[in-house]
Amino acid sequence: MAGFGEGVEPPLGAVMPEGTRFIGPVGLAANWRPGDAPSDDDLATCVACGLCLPHCPTYRLTGEESASPRGRIAAMRAVADGRANVDATFARFMDLCLECRACEDVCPSHVPFGRMMERARVQIEPLRTRRARFVRWLGLSVVLRRRWVLSLGRRLTPLARPFLRKRVRTLVPGGGPGRRVARTTEPEGPAKGTVALVTGCVQDQWYRPANRATVRVLARNGWRLIAPRHQVCCGALQAHNGRLSTARKLARRNLAAFRDADWVVVAAAGCGAHVKEYGDLLGGEEATAFSARVRDLMEFLDEQGVERPGHGPAGEGPIRVAYHDACHALRAQRIKEQPRAVLRLIPGVEIAEVPDGDRCCGAAGLYNVLEPDMSDRLMEQKAASIASTEATIVASANPGCTMQIAAGLRNAGRRLEVLHPVELLDRAYAAADARADDR
Repeated sequence: MAGFGEGVEPPLGAVMPEGTRFIGPVGLAANWRPGDAPSDDDLATCVACGLCLPHCPTYRLTGEESASPRGRIAAMRAVADGRANVDATFARFMDLCLECRACEDVCPSHVPFGRMMERARVQIEPLRTRRARFVRWLGLSVVLRRRWVLSLGRRLTPLARPFLRKRVRTLVPGGGPGRRVARTTEPEGPAKGTVALVTGCVQDQWYRPANRATVRVLARNGWRLIAPRHQVCCGALQAHNGRLSTARKLARRNLAAFRDADWVVVAAAGCGAHVKEYGDLLGGEEATAFSARVRDLMEFLDEQGVERPGHGPAGEGPIRVAYHDACHALRAQRIKEQPRAVLRLIPGVEIAEVPDGDRCCGAAGLYNVLEPDMSDRLMEQKAASIASTEATIVASANPGCTMQIAAGLRNAGRRLEVLHPVELLDRAYAAADARADDR
């Protein structure tokens, strides 16, 4: 049985442990469950047509077949057929993937590449060093699963900032989050129904103003809001990084936490895409029915309708807003026109389309920490594209993207404000109310 290192060049930028042998027993990966490997049915959907290649960010940057969806699926199939081992080169092929799912958007065979990648990463987890496994366990299974630990980490960040690597310092936002959203918020006027808000982990600790704006906007438009305190991390980062068992535990807890709501609304695109897939992750009627009630915030506002603001967020003058399409909104959830339609309701807002706006910004969950070289190249491209629009505000509906884009713009010397789109709508309502009070 061959290993992928035999006669195969690693992708550009690959870093392999010294002395790694790519031919060896599959026992290194013996701890993963067969059910968490890419299924034969999923593997069979790919016909290797290659239409995905020009849309894959890592293939576009490297030109390596192994850095393309088709190449990665070929590697998965070779392991499934027993023609190759799960080894260090196989791991490298999978690790370099952003899981942006741009390939799914153009695939005529509807290959479920995101699901396949999650399962392939379960296979490679046992190959990682003991230190790497410990760090991942600490971050994904301890810190993110316990809100108080994450909150403590955020509070200690200012003290730790001088000791962090420069690029990490650049990524981590400064400032405090302010107060948490209330457990229950009553609507203004007759209630249309009850909406449960997924407050998130990174979103809640570093971008809490977006959550508070979400509550105000939904309440203004007639929705009763609940933010269950016993909700937990959605599990997206765990699923994307080879810890499906942890992701399933978190999903089951959230099913119970959000059981009483008419709708479950998510303001973070990455979280929303994952929560919508609880039915696939867990199986069963309850999880499938739950996923059907989940909506991205901007999708929900467009679907249900919102009050048109009587005033713009920046006085009488127009503001030019560059809209960033998060991959897990555009690709996984097929959300593109809905947020733009909502923003167009705001007087004075002009939407600027970002050149190559459908290309990943390089954040991709933990990717900007685990794969800094590739991530930085994508970040620089995205920052340059946004700067070319001459916008003064960037609208971004995913905290990882917001963090990445803000850092890229700062590195380029551009001081654009990066906001969640709902914050612009909330500012417009506030400006209209203030103007009415002055009369």
